[in-house]
Amino acid sequence: MSADPRADALAAWAAEAATLDWARPWDELCDEHPGPDARWFVGGELDVAANCLERHLPTRGDQVALHWEGEPGDQRSLTYRELAAEVATFAAGLRNLGVGRGDRVAIYLGLLPETVVAMLACARLGAVHSVLYSALPPDALADRLEDLRPRVLITQDGTWRRGVVLPLKSRADEAMAATSGVEHTIVVRRTGIDIAWYEGDRWYHDVVSDGRTAPVPPSPLPADHPLLVVHLGDRRGRPTGIVHRAGGLLTYASTLHRRALTSGPEDVFWCAVDIGWLAGQSHGVYGPLAAGATSLIFEGTLDTPTHGRAWQLIERYGVNALVTSPSIARNLRQWDDSPPSEARLDSLRSIVHLGEPIDDDTRAWLFEEVGGGRAVIRDGWGQTELGAIVTVDPAPDPPLPDPGLEVLDGSGAPAADGEPGELVVNHPWPGMLLGVRHEDPDVPRRYWRWPDRYATGDLAARQPDGRITFLRRMDPVINVSGQLVSANEVRDVLEEHPLVVAAEVVARPDRRTGQAVIACVVLDDADGVARPEETVSRELTGHVQETLGGLARPRGVVLLDEVPDGVSRAELRAALAVLCSARPVEVLRVTSDQVRAAIAASG
Repeated sequence: MSADPRADALAAWAAEAATLDWARPWDELCDEHPGPDARWFVGGELDVAANCLERHLPTRGDQVALHWEGEPGDQRSLTYRELAAEVATFAAGLRNLGVGRGDRVAIYLGLLPETVVAMLACARLGAVHSVLYSALPPDALADRLEDLRPRVLITQDGTWRRGVVLPLKSRADEAMAATSGVEHTIVVRRTGIDIAWYEGDRWYHDVVSDGRTAPVPPSPLPADHPLLVVHLGDRRGRPTGIVHRAGGLLTYASTLHRRALTSGPEDVFWCAVDIGWLAGQSHGVYGPLAAGATSLIFEGTLDTPTHGRAWQLIERYGVNALVTSPSIARNLRQWDDSPPSEARLDSLRSIVHLGEPIDDDTRAWLFEEVGGGRAVIRDGWGQTELGAIVTVDPAPDPPLPDPGLEVLDGSGAPAADGEPGELVVNHPWPGMLLGVRHEDPDVPRRYWRWPDRYATGDLAARQPDGRITFLRRMDPVINVSGQLVSANEVRDVLEEHPLVVAAEVVARPDRRTGQAVIACVVLDDADGVARPEETVSRELTGHVQETLGGLARPRGVVLLDEVPDGVSRAELRAALAVLCSARPVEVLRVTSDQVRAAIAASG
């Protein structure tokens, strides 16, 4: 270890990148230019798909790359050789439709083998892909298509979800009616439901068949060529499309997989998160394939057909390493009718949770009941803008390259031990965003508020032993269908409305979307006009939707008589969240006395 930790981090990344196959070595590892224009592996060229597939064929060609299981129970396994052949032929089929370097392709699929094939085929061609959540409603899908402007959309007739078929093709058709630019829609026939057919629609199997005559061979691209776009929640009516680069993301994802997410190179790995989430792409596809691992991918939800589905999957495929979120773990824990003790889970050696803080009880349950006291439980922290996971605790041996995390107070000075402040990244990080779709003047201010440092927007505290405790987002967010919506931004829009004196925004559990946005408002009654509750609710929710888009639209309105004196914003939010969750109705009247009682009951 030298006296320059930044230089040590760069040397570690150079060594990690050298484990990949480069068609042309880089001239400069990192130009270290702060901001979204920073470049890694300058002058270098590589083929992302070849690094995930062809380079493994001499030694791992017959090894299973992907085990797949559908929600109804159908199964399929693809070796590296088979997956490489499918990617080459589908890439040729896309090329026959005119897709080439720099074109954009939207992937609106559930988690199928075809989803992975489509991602890698785009990478082979140099087309930029964006995997969109299959749970997105048509209006939110239209927003993302309008931002992305893809040449091709890949979807499926329908997808299974809790035993019900969701009509993805019809949702895609509805979304495309509100936007333009899509020349071809490629449809995977998954469920067999009837679908409408339009000019430009193509069956997936026909596109593959057309590509068999001249499969696309490996073709290197510049290391900083855009690989994928992943959308954050709407900001002022436009989703923010985060762009990640080919060489940086692949180096980062491969490193995280080998060093932090598995306990050995022969592990069977399961990243049990949605493929629309960047973690599902970085850690569910690119990382394990670049490392030559065997992965499990699962189409459905873990409560179908029984609450024991997760344990059955781990036992059936001998899963050794699991990545999931605390929310999923909490759901698994509450299903008392299917405890983990009913299955043989002794294959599990590593469990990493990510995406949100975990409570002590859930962590203990993962260690004792799921991991049987054998598996290492690690807390992962990261961000979409940084590629997904950045650190894990406890740290692996050898450790990950140092991102140079630091906690700053409001003046930009290091915060005292135990004092909360904003978490920043001091060292160059290859998984960091390349930029955003469209020119956004707010990006430098949002992410590079401190000179030469990336501002995470996360509140954290450094402990006396040097460890960092991650507290929460500085701007509270609500997870709607896997997309993050800024609670503060919705609040600001509500307070712009002439009927509203004060506003707050909270989340309520929602079976369909995970969480729902709830608008809590104090109305201006100075004009003495009595307005029906339904009219007020419709006007306020429509105002938010028109300004911020469909995902931010409140699914309920709480009418508060006044904001109680002496109550902090955090206390008010917590109390309102409890009250509206207890009575999940469209319009709820709440008094300040009820707020105080909820605060007192919480201790």
